[in-house]
Amino acid sequence: MAPRGGVPRLVLLVSGKRKSGKDFVAEALRSRLGEDVCAVLRLSGPLKEQYAQEHGLDLQRLLDASAYKEAYRSDMIRWGEEKRQVDPGFFCRKVVEGVFQPVWLVSDTRRVSDIQWFREAYGALTQTVRVVALEQSRQQRGWVFTAGVDDAESECGLDNFGAFDWVVENHGDEQRLEEQLEDLVAFVHSRL
Repeated sequence: MAPRGGVPRLVLLVSGKRKSGKDFVAEALRSRLGEDVCAVLRLSGPLKEQYAQEHGLDLQRLLDASAYKEAYRSDMIRWGEEKRQVDPGFFCRKVVEGVFQPVWLVSDTRRVSDIQWFREAYGALTQTVRVVALEQSRQQRGWVFTAGVDDAESECGLDNFGAFDWVVENHGDEQRLEEQLEDLVAFVHSRL
């Protein structure tokens, strides 16, 4: 069941490995579409908010790309998985509450259950977008393999998902990335 809030015209579920550029792509799309048209939603937002409350932590520091967040990442992943086992749609419902823009861009889709929830709630309005980057590109952005993080479901849950509606290559070729973003923006406009 869809939660309270607006009814979207399009839901883009963006996924990809750490340091693939998911947030970069999401913000690039929002800047082209406008904040009045496109809301960037992060499933990690309500997760981190709830985790901070229950553990007495600084939410703002968990929301940025800091060593503070990294110190809690493994436990936060474990805790989030426990919440999802009880209620797979818990964080999905929270993130869309009160959103009224016509395009919803979920920038950190990580699990099949996330995609299933949005497809059940919003059907054909849902499109999957996979951001891919070579390991070398990810390393240049600061990625280092971390056991318990990069081999957890939060990073690998969509590795064998199958066909994504869109695949955005973010290997560092700015012109190629721009072309792909233009195609995606044109598609979004066709749905408005």
